[in-house]
Amino acid sequence: MPHASLISVHSQDDRLTVAGRGAWTSEYADELELAVDDTAHAYQNPKGVNIDLAGVERMDTFGALLLERLRRAWKNKGVEPSVTGLSPRYAVLIEEMQRTGLEQPPPQRRHEAMLERFGHEVVNVTKDALALLNFVGAVVAAMGRVLMRPRSFRFTSMVNQMDRVGFRAVPIILLITFLIGCILAQQGIFNFRRFGADIYVVDMVGVLVLRELGVLIVSIMIAGRSGSAYTAELGSMRMREEIDALRVMGFDPVEVLVVPRILALIISLPLLTFIGSMAAIFGAGLVSWGYGGITPDVFLRRLKDAIDMDQFNVGMLKAPFMAATIGVVACLEGLRVGGSAESLGAHTTASVVKAIFLVIVMDGLFAMFFAAIDM
Repeated sequence: MPHASLISVHSQDDRLTVAGRGAWTSEYADELELAVDDTAHAYQNPKGVNIDLAGVERMDTFGALLLERLRRAWKNKGVEPSVTGLSPRYAVLIEEMQRTGLEQPPPQRRHEAMLERFGHEVVNVTKDALALLNFVGAVVAAMGRVLMRPRSFRFTSMVNQMDRVGFRAVPIILLITFLIGCILAQQGIFNFRRFGADIYVVDMVGVLVLRELGVLIVSIMIAGRSGSAYTAELGSMRMREEIDALRVMGFDPVEVLVVPRILALIISLPLLTFIGSMAAIFGAGLVSWGYGGITPDVFLRRLKDAIDMDQFNVGMLKAPFMAATIGVVACLEGLRVGGSAESLGAHTTASVVKAIFLVIVMDGLFAMFFAAIDM
C-alpha cells in the first residue's frame, strides 16, 4: 500500500494540513511508520500544523503511538499541532498515548548520613513499639469480652492450636534440650576437672537449666517454629482477604484468630519448658555418668541438695510471659502483611527476629527482678 494512501500533506503559506486516511493499525505498521517518519523529516519547520484524522477508518494502539510521535516531532520544534476530525471512540486511546513517556522518573536514592539513618531507625522502632502496645490493648480487650461471654470463646480452635504448637513440638524439644544438657555437662566436667571439682557440674546444670536455659531454649525454638507459623497463617489469610471477610460478617479477627492462638501458647509453653528441662537434666546425668564417672544415685543426691523449688519456680514463672510475647508479636506481624509474597516473607522473618529479641530481653529483666527479691 503506498504512503499516500495513509498520509497526505498540503502546504499553504508554511502551514501544513496533514490528512490521515485508511487504517492506522498494526496491520500496516511498516508503511505507516515510514510515512510518519518521512512526513516529519520533510516538513521540519512549519509555522502551523493541523492533523486531520477524519479519513481514518480504524486505529489501534500502534496507530495512536505513531500519531503521538508525529505530533511530538513538531512540538519539539516549537509548533503545537492541532488534531481534528478524530472519532470520539479513539479519544481515550489518544489521551493515553499523550501521557506515555511523561511520567516523573522515580527519585534517585541518595546516600543517607549515618546520623540520618540512625534517626530513621529510631522512628521505625518507635512505630513498632506503639503498634505492639496498641495490639496488646486489643488482645486484652478481646480476652475481656471472652470472659464476659464464655460461650463465644472458640475452645476447639485453642485445642487444635495446642496440639500443633505443644504436642507436635515435643519430639524436637526433647531432642534439642537433651543435647544441650549433654553439652553443658561435658563442658562443665572438662573444665571443673582441672580443679578436682567434677561434682559441681551437677550444681551448675541444675541451676542453669531450671532457672535460665530450659525456658530460654524452649522459647527461642517455639518462636522460630510456632511464631513463624502463626505469622504465615494470618498473613496468608490477610492476602486472601479472609480477615476482611470476618470483619464484614461482624466478627472481631483478634477474638476469633488471635486469642485462641495466644492462649494455646500460654498453656503449652510451660509444659514444654518442664519437659525440656527434664530432658536436659537427663542428658546431663547420662554424660556425667559416662564421661565424669558420677553415678546416677550420686547425681540425684547432689542435684537434690543443689536446687530447691525456687529454682524450678523461677523458670516456670517466666514461661507464660514469654509465650504471650511470642504470640502477640507473631500475630501482629501476620496481621500487618500486605498483598505480596515478599511482604509475607519479610513479616515472617521480622516476627521470628523480634520475638527472639524480646524473649532474651525479658529473660534479662526477669533475672534482675528475681535477684532483687532474692529468689
